[in-house]
Amino acid sequence: MPAGSSPKRERQYEHIKESAEKRGVPKKVATEIAARTVNKERARAGESKTASRLSIEDVSSGHRGGKRSHSGAQGRTKEQLYNEAKKRNIKGRSAMSKAELERALAH
Repeated sequence: MPAGSSPKRERQYEHIKESAEKRGVPKKVATEIAARTVNKERARAGESKTASRLSIEDVSSGHRGGKRSHSGAQGRTKEQLYNEAKKRNIKGRSAMSKAELERALAH
């Protein structure tokens, strides 16, 4: 954890790291998962100086849980694609499948 982190974030980091290690995740990967998760939560709470757009706008790590884990590199979720289509005002987006949304957004 970065210097100056709050005790709450330190506990959160340790909890996530230990939990991942208990599931059999290698120590190096568990450390990275914990760091990324805590950094995202810090960004969402306004506790970091800089934050990426996805850290703030994407589904929170607590809500997401394991929705995208163990499924390979599939990219964005259908909900994320739909929201992007909505921002771009793509017509017919509500009836589109994930693949159709990806194609529409690619153009």
